[in-house]
Amino acid sequence: MAHIVDVHVGKRIRQRRWLVGMTQQKLAECVGIKFQQIQKYETGANRVSASRLWDIADALEVDVAFFFEGLKSESTAEEPVQSNVPTDMMGDKEAMDLVRSYYAIPENQRRRLFELARVLSDVA
Repeated sequence: MAHIVDVHVGKRIRQRRWLVGMTQQKLAECVGIKFQQIQKYETGANRVSASRLWDIADALEVDVAFFFEGLKSESTAEEPVQSNVPTDMMGDKEAMDLVRSYYAIPENQRRRLFELARVLSDVA
């Protein structure tokens, strides 16, 4: 069974890769490995070495610490809070596509869209 840290780091690799619109193949090429290895990292089936994580962080343009963000709260989770937001929203490809599309909108239009979404959620 995969260790919780390996699974978390793998999820964060996948999240960032999706967010920047990079394929597993492209990330693997940037890091110098096969895409199957990226698949194994993302599922937590294989542990990512420190040097490989460094290379992945460089390819995805984030600090290495990014992959560990949220780990403590996840591993020491208290009672779940009732919410209509999925627990692993950032692990959802549709949500990541929405975030990527949102940031592709020019800033002034993005702010208006954000305000519209906020008003609609208050009414719902």
